[in-house]
Amino acid sequence: MPDVNSYFPDPFRPRPVLPGEYPLWEEALGLVNRDLAATLPGQEPLRLMALPAWDGGDGLGGARGEDLYVTMANGEWQGNCLEAGDENCSVGAVADAAQETVSELLWQAWPVCGEHGLGMHARMADGQAVWWCAGGRSPREPEHVRAAVGALDTLVRPHRPRRKQRRER
Repeated sequence: MPDVNSYFPDPFRPRPVLPGEYPLWEEALGLVNRDLAATLPGQEPLRLMALPAWDGGDGLGGARGEDLYVTMANGEWQGNCLEAGDENCSVGAVADAAQETVSELLWQAWPVCGEHGLGMHARMADGQAVWWCAGGRSPREPEHVRAAVGALDTLVRPHRPRRKQRRER
């Protein structure tokens, strides 16, 4: 006997976004997933899920009237939907939504600055979405941009000269 949900799907149940439906948002999520893979290698990629617009408005889907959410692989998410006005800074908006979901559902700061051990935040700098760190407590450790969103996998640890030199024998 066929499942009744196959004939009458629940309109309030999140549905996975199919490839090509929202290319701008999918491209932004691809960059964020690069950072997720670089910093949390065991974590499955994030995905986009769609729901009917909660306020009955157009949402991001225009005629479809859908809101998009950045979710864990299992479909869970935390936070607000992506806003229709965010297309110009889609990478930053997706990074912000992904950070909210990952941090809240895994109960840990993400991503973390390799220099200061602090959680970073997505910001716009010179027209580009970046991961920003508030810096350390000392004035010698100022706030800084750690990397562009999507580029955390390109970072290498800074070279630190040995503090103690071996005695030559």
